Amino acid sequence: MSQLEQQEKVLLAILQKKLSPALYEWGKKELETFYEQCYNEFDERAAYTDREGQPRLTRYNKYGEEVSMVWVNEGYKKTVESTYNTGIVGYIHKEIPAIGEKGNYLYSFAQGYLLSQVETGFYCPVTLTMAVAYLLDHFGDEDLKARFLPHVLSTGEIELYEGATFLTERQGGSDVGANLVKAVKEEGGYRLYGEKYFASNVGQAGAAAVLARIEGAPEGTKGLSLFIIPWRREDGKINGITVRRLKDKLGVRAVPSGEIEFEGTEAYLVGEPSRGFYYMMEALNLSRVCNTTASVGMMKRALKEGYDYVCHRESFGKPLIDFPMVQETIVQLQTRFEVQLSMMFESIELFDRVAGGDVEISLDEIALNRLYIALIKARTAQEAISFSHEAIELHGGNGYIEDFVTPRLLRDAQVLTVWEGTENILALEVVRLIKKFSADQLFFDDLNSRLAFISDSRALDEISKKMNALKFMLDSLAPLSEDYQTYHARKIARRMTDLLMVVHAYERAERERELAVADIFRMYIWEKDEFDQAMMCVERFGLIMG
Repeated sequence: MSQLEQQEKVLLAILQKKLSPALYEWGKKELETFYEQCYNEFDERAAYTDREGQPRLTRYNKYGEEVSMVWVNEGYKKTVESTYNTGIVGYIHKEIPAIGEKGNYLYSFAQGYLLSQVETGFYCPVTLTMAVAYLLDHFGDEDLKARFLPHVLSTGEIELYEGATFLTERQGGSDVGANLVKAVKEEGGYRLYGEKYFASNVGQAGAAAVLARIEGAPEGTKGLSLFIIPWRREDGKINGITVRRLKDKLGVRAVPSGEIEFEGTEAYLVGEPSRGFYYMMEALNLSRVCNTTASVGMMKRALKEGYDYVCHRESFGKPLIDFPMVQETIVQLQTRFEVQLSMMFESIELFDRVAGGDVEISLDEIALNRLYIALIKARTAQEAISFSHEAIELHGGNGYIEDFVTPRLLRDAQVLTVWEGTENILALEVVRLIKKFSADQLFFDDLNSRLAFISDSRALDEISKKMNALKFMLDSLAPLSEDYQTYHARKIARRMTDLLMVVHAYERAERERELAVADIFRMYIWEKDEFDQAMMCVERFGLIMG
């Protein structure tokens, strides 16, 4: 049995159900190889990059000329080459030669989930490259596609252009409509002027998607246009871009993030000038799914590290895993991870349909897709921090020492609540979707369709009570002011997420083990501080962890 089959039974069961037979059989073998690479090569390189081999900026060469060169270590470069050559980006958009069919987001996110267990920092550039590929493929004209897309989708046959998306400006942040970077039209294209304050993958990206305001365009988001910029011009020189400095970040140190200035940067307009913000928000939904994928990958690594440690470490004459409170912690972590991994791939299946463009999609499906992306991203990002914290506690003092991976997990996990929108921003998205698309009714309709396949009477009764309580809250808030609604936005989003996750836990419970997972997950969500006379986590430990 391969390492993948031993460690990722839930993942493989999900993929076998959701992928075509040809893609699953080919992909399983590829994932087995990739998993071993991740844990036997990438993980060691990630530790070195985090502690000693962080990106470095050289602003000037020996002649005093501005070069803005960003150095990354050789091990990181090897990880980059190996990962992109698996088709983690390319095979979403092009045919896999070995099987004669195109891959999809489901398979790509399975790769990203494995990668994030060992190198969350590098999964950020992968995400950015996926976003640039999405923007070019969906909204670029044929000339743009011909020039950039083969490089962005490279699996080794042509020079790779990693991607980047430059949005954030000093005065803007989440308020993207306040952006000031200017686009000046000239013959053959545009030139950009201004600065971006938090730009990731600087110096490594070959092509970046940038929001800028064409001269004379209106203020706010409606005046923003989307551009693709090459990092270097055809003569090999940097394309009018200065890297002012690299950010000294708490975690995810593998990805170079910096402040950049555009000084007449050659840029190429994507799509309609007035729809740049819309295009970028479509790519942001993709990035939020990637963020979820990274979060669940980190949850799995934290669980794995914690479980391995308590099985190995002895205290008071017996292994830590024999103590009831430790068993409770491990079982709760396993059930939380398992339900959220499964729910993530359920939502990815919907995202794949919406983003693929191969079938006709209704407005209801688009709204539900955006709703579930926001809910699941917010929850899993918080969970990645919680799991990392729990792994440190299971290690005791050793968990705080950099010889172990746990400190890096906690530092890296912290950014996932910030990237692609904080919980507040995502909760506001939920409120907007309710107002614009009646997403709350779509949500309840979807839950009711799922409940039809659940037979557990106790679970159904509790779910029904929670649904009625949420409906009461929404009905009470509907006639009130925007301040009241936004004040309660997080509470609404959290209750919706709890319901979605619990319903899915029972929906997937086809066997005794999955039913036990669902029961413990429900208890954790709604009854974790109640008296548990049956000591369910201890009683079901062997069934769930065996």
